[in-house]
Amino acid sequence: MGVALSSTERTGDARERLLARLLDTFGEALPPPGVSLREIAARTGTSHALLRYHFGSLSGVLAAVLGAQRSRDNEALVEAAQQSTFDDLVVAIWRTYTRPEQLSRVRGFFHVVGLAAYDPESFREFIDSLGDLTGVLASLAEREGVDAEEALTTASVTIAAIRGLLLQEVLTPAAHSEDAVALILRMRGGQPVPRTRPGP
Repeated sequence: MGVALSSTERTGDARERLLARLLDTFGEALPPPGVSLREIAARTGTSHALLRYHFGSLSGVLAAVLGAQRSRDNEALVEAAQQSTFDDLVVAIWRTYTRPEQLSRVRGFFHVVGLAAYDPESFREFIDSLGDLTGVLASLAEREGVDAEEALTTASVTIAAIRGLLLQEVLTPAAHSEDAVALILRMRGGQPVPRTRPGP
């Protein structure tokens, strides 16, 4: 005889299936903020009522999709970090989020951040995920001989700088942010600066 699932478990499974369908539909992009829940439901072959039940609102859908996409990206970055230096990972993060196909996602990130700033409790899961890469960078800095407190501070400031540069990239794409990434790395300790763009 099988194990009976609680209603909470069944609801969680249904939400995950619905989220997977959203990810399949939108790929690397996010649903545009101006689209309605009904339009998203039509594109994903589900119902407006189900989206509202599991995610609450359009903002909830955006946060859930963005969170899942970022989690997938971060898993790949964390795996690569096992053989990386602090500086290598900074460059990898920058390259990941400045690919042309990521522009929609980066814009969506700042859209959701703005919503979360006004209503933190409704976006708690999203907010809690924002420190994931900070922790990985801090671990790399410690591995390179930096004490724990300084490592965490360095990682936090570096991630904040990357996000600021990404915002600049969205608003003023010709601002040469890659040069600023190189400057961040140079300021960290005078080490040789890794290339932020591929090429000879």
